Amino acid sequence: MIGWARTVATMGINAILPPRCGGCGDVTDTTHAVCADCWAGLRFISAPQCACCGYPFELDVFDGGDGEQMLCAACLQKKPAFDQARAALVYDDHSREYLLRFKHADRGDLTPLLARWVYQAGKGIWEQADLIVPVPLHRKRLLKRRYNQSGLLAAKLSRMTGVHWDGLVLRRARNTRSLGGLGPSSRKREVGGAFEVDEVQAVKCNLAGARVVLIDDVLTTGATANACVRALKRSGAMHVSVITVARVVR
Repeated sequence: MIGWARTVATMGINAILPPRCGGCGDVTDTTHAVCADCWAGLRFISAPQCACCGYPFELDVFDGGDGEQMLCAACLQKKPAFDQARAALVYDDHSREYLLRFKHADRGDLTPLLARWVYQAGKGIWEQADLIVPVPLHRKRLLKRRYNQSGLLAAKLSRMTGVHWDGLVLRRARNTRSLGGLGPSSRKREVGGAFEVDEVQAVKCNLAGARVVLIDDVLTTGATANACVRALKRSGAMHVSVITVARVVR
């Protein structure tokens, strides 16, 4: 009886406020979904990819191998601070539209859709994780934007995985300028020392010895992720994976 009533209520809501595509806004059959046309434009990342940073390889790079233990040239040259990184999508014109709306246009309703993609990208990681931590905003930027998009994802992923999340243990101590348009070296300098761990909160969330999943929207050069990971590891995190909605592929 309760299930029937819930179904009727859902049908009534959908009739008044039909579910819409997270991309173009057209009406869809289900909530938190995308239409066929928008789906076709999304470039999901799958194997083969760098075992460390998740950079996707061309399929013809290997002679019948799956590339699971292969490293990209960048990781071979210098290993990142993080232990592993994965992303759901290639960052391009299509995925950028989702992220811009989610980040700057109060589109928190996109959280379930994007979190589902991030969850899929992190398969094999969630089972070993002890703690989910979002990349923090500086308090001034948080007051202006009113929400942290990475925090929304972290909270949803915590409910999906059963892994505890903490949005207070890592904080942005310095209000860095926007990294858009900056090169790798400038990005690294800008975020150097910008993040720190609240040691009291670290004790509360058992950071010492933990396997942490760091959540962000985009992985570009890895400067922000590496700065966050260094702060977490200095305070005792044993292993840190980074999972994002999208990543830049050059």
